[in-house]
Amino acid sequence: MTPTTTTPAWEPPTAGDELGHLLGGLDRQRMTFRYKAEGLDAAALSATVGASTLTLGGLLKHLTWVEVSSATTKLDGSSPGSPWTEVEWDHDQTTWDFTSAAEDSPEELYARYDAAVLATRERIREALAAGGLDQGVEWFRPFGVEASLRRLLFDLLEEYARHTGHADLLRESIDGRVGEDPPEGWAPPAAWVAHDR
Repeated sequence: MTPTTTTPAWEPPTAGDELGHLLGGLDRQRMTFRYKAEGLDAAALSATVGASTLTLGGLLKHLTWVEVSSATTKLDGSSPGSPWTEVEWDHDQTTWDFTSAAEDSPEELYARYDAAVLATRERIREALAAGGLDQGVEWFRPFGVEASLRRLLFDLLEEYARHTGHADLLRESIDGRVGEDPPEGWAPPAAWVAHDR
């Protein structure tokens, strides 16, 4: 990105602290992914590329699960709620979030994703205020391993980086939309912006 007089909402700080860069980088990935996935109908959300079965609808539902589990089960061991608690997450069901997305309407997929992002951002802010990046989280405790909130957030950022790349290829194959960042004038979902005020 070339610096301008107005910094877009998705641009992380250019000279911030560790927390500002980490959260800014995560939000940049979230907004870029949302831009790549936005405004599609059911057919487009179910489109695939080549031999892959991956779809933008599947990515929306998967990243909804990633957001929800990061803010509940991994963060403090709390329940992720429905529909996630009804899924049998055994060896044969590890792709449920990807494959079941075809049963959901575009409106459901977008609304659940947007709500999950808002909820996770809020829960992470609360956790950071209570104990900072070095505090332990529940994630690996059942296995006798201590993990920090910093590690959880980096994992969330890594998950987005991987899947935003997938979204790049899928979206380009659907309607030719390309680009590293959303274009000038693009805005994230209104609920995200209202929540930040």
